[in-house]
Amino acid sequence: MSTSSVSSLVFATKQLTIYGGISIVITGVIGGCLNIIVFLSLRTFRQNSCSLYLTIMSIVNICDLLADLLPRILLAIYNTDGTETSLFYCKFRLYLLSICTSLSLTCFCLATMDQYCATSSRQRLQQLCNIKLARRLIGVFACVWMIHSIPYLIYLKHILSPITHKMSCSMTDPIFLQYRIYVIVLTLFGVLPLTITISCGLLAYYNTRQIPHYTIPLVRRELDKQLTSMVLSQVFVNVFTIMPYTIINVISLNMKTIEDPLLYAQTQLRSTSTQLLYYVYYAVSTIVSLSNK
Repeated sequence: MSTSSVSSLVFATKQLTIYGGISIVITGVIGGCLNIIVFLSLRTFRQNSCSLYLTIMSIVNICDLLADLLPRILLAIYNTDGTETSLFYCKFRLYLLSICTSLSLTCFCLATMDQYCATSSRQRLQQLCNIKLARRLIGVFACVWMIHSIPYLIYLKHILSPITHKMSCSMTDPIFLQYRIYVIVLTLFGVLPLTITISCGLLAYYNTRQIPHYTIPLVRRELDKQLTSMVLSQVFVNVFTIMPYTIINVISLNMKTIEDPLLYAQTQLRSTSTQLLYYVYYAVSTIVSLSNK
């Protein structure tokens, strides 16, 4: 009974990864490319700082899907993703993923903050919404996340799994592992971006309802409403995609090595489900943006 249950759970996990993952990758990549084309082709968007943040977010979202979700699909199909044979790929892949995920969430936080400032009645806050400052902030945060992700290049090693008896790419340093759980996954990828985006998104929405219409040109007012609508839609999506992944990921990373095959299979299914839900964030962000243009 236990063996059949394990086999069923493993099969369900693979099928979910393959078919769910392929759908998300196709949707995310096509939508992301269309998103980038629209943002770069229209002059109104090219000169807007919020649009620049969303453009960079779309680019790194595509990179994240291709560098993380696509290898997971290949692993489910061929039982290998290359990380167990190449230590360099093992290290560089997670290093790149850490940068892309951090920069994506940072750009979205900056976009919501930018919309709050753009819709504010305070002149000083409106002055912060300029394309030059946006480029500098993106460059600074890109450098920060590149430096911050260096431990992945140092502490990732090849470890033989006692359950699958296969080589895996795993973290070896216990201190950095705890840092990854509570600071990176829980705080930087979970609580902090959700808090910032929800707060600034709601404030931006409130501002659009309070701004005296005669003080702002019609084109600027409509653009702010459009961008604010896009940001708020994405905030709503983030709550239901990032939060479950953060909770399950923290629990999984806190668990010690699971020796019970049934419990391990159940954990893998839950983890896969929330991971796919998390990657909906990358795919839906493009659809949300395009549907509001």
